[in-house]
Formats: sequence, C-alpha cells, structure tokens
Amino acid sequence: MGEAKLALIAGNGVFPVLVARGARACGVTVVAVAHRDETDPSIEEEVDSCTWVKVGELGRTIRTFVAAGCDHAVMAGGIGKVQALSSVRPDWRGAAFLLRMRTLQDDRLLRGIAEEIEKEGMPVVSSTRYLPDLVPTPGNLTKKKPSASQIRDIEFGRRVLAATGPFEIGQTVVVKDGLVFALEAVEGTDAAIRRGSDLASGGAVVVKAAKPEQDLRFDVPAIGPETIALMREVNASVLAVEAGRTIILERDTVLAAAEAASIRILAFDAEKDS
Repeated sequence: MGEAKLALIAGNGVFPVLVARGARACGVTVVAVAHRDETDPSIEEEVDSCTWVKVGELGRTIRTFVAAGCDHAVMAGGIGKVQALSSVRPDWRGAAFLLRMRTLQDDRLLRGIAEEIEKEGMPVVSSTRYLPDLVPTPGNLTKKKPSASQIRDIEFGRRVLAATGPFEIGQTVVVKDGLVFALEAVEGTDAAIRRGSDLASGGAVVVKAAKPEQDLRFDVPAIGPETIALMREVNASVLAVEAGRTIILERDTVLAAAEAASIRILAFDAEKDS
C-alpha cells in the first residue's frame, strides 16, 4: 500500500475493528482515536495504539494523530446522533469547528472534520480501502429472488430515497405494495425497520442506499447480522442495498441467516433498472 501509519477515527459498531484488522494485515500501523460510550472496547486489541476521547474533542483527536506521525486517515463507524446531541463535550478546537459549521447535518459535519484532518497533512481515504470484499456487486445475493411485486417496491423505495436524500432524512425506507411505512430519521436504521414492519404487518421490503451527494470516504451505508436478525423478528421479506456503495459486515453470516429466514437480499445498481 505504501502508507506507514493510519489515523483511525473509530465510531460505533464492528466496522472500525474490521478496518483496523484489515489495515494491519496490509502491514499498516494503526493509531486509533476511539469515542467513549460509542466505540467497542475490543478496538484496543486490533490497533497499535488507542486514545479514548469524548464526542467533540476534535483538537485532542488531531493532536494524537499528528504526534504519532500518521500520514493518512480513515473515519469508520458512526456516532449515535441522538446520544451525541445530549453528550457532546467539545474541546476548544471542536467548539470553534461547530460554531463555524453552524449545522448538525451528517454529511456537512463529516466533510468538515475531514477537511480539518487534511489541513494537518493527512488525506482522508475511503473507509473500505482495506476491506474491498465487504462491498457487493450487483445481483441477487441469496438463492431466493424477490418477486415481481417486490422488485417494484424496491424500485419505488429507491426513488423515495433519491428524492429525500438531499434533505438529510436517512438512508433507509420501508415499503410494501407501493406505500411508504417508514423513512429513517434520527432514530436510525433498526428503529425505522421495526416501526415500518410493524405498520406493514409483515412482508415489508427494506431498501437502503447512500444519499445522492454522500461522501463515501467516511459514511458508507452498512448492514450486518443484526439487520437480518431484526428483519426476521419483524417478519420483513426483502432487503435491497446499493451495489458498490454498501458494506456487508460478516457477509457469510448475513447470507446464511437470510437464507434460513427466507429473506431475499438484492444488491441493485443505482445506474440501472433493478
């Protein structure tokens, strides 16, 4: 790869752990900054050094990476928006950044943080750089394929997300028979799936896609075993994700669980018809 030291800004979920593991497998030294009450503590076992910060401590984060001599950076894993709104504790640089940004929109904040990091000579690269196998290509990922009516619902859901994406509403929509039962907001993907599936009374189609202007260096839609477990619990039927722009965590586990639950998974090409 050529790079020596990776600055890893670790959010929640298993993704930061996988990024760290993949980077070290490529011979890259990983220097992590993890967030209290968000990042999985097991991150410490997968990196060369780990500093724990509170959400908003941007200055401390950047000083850690500069002191370690990092030459590129990855932002992996999210920060729960509802929790962040109530628990953010910015340091001086973080407070100045928030005042200057004057927004809580995910894309603008993340892009702004990336710019702050890049000012220090550390280009922010794609979060999938060391994990290309996690991103699906177009096609049916399960043996069972969506029905014709479910394909129509997938297409409908795609159009809904394309229309609402610029408003920072979310990456997931739950549909059935041409009706929207839930659109992801600040509550997150899982809560939207549960709410929409309950209203649909089973058989819902879940569509997940990146927002039109989403910066995939640090904000890639993701699904994992928990997604399938939830869909099985609420009796959802189909999961459609955007090919090339979605991460499937623990892919073998996800597909095996989907097959066992008769859940169909399709990776669609946003540039073509389903």
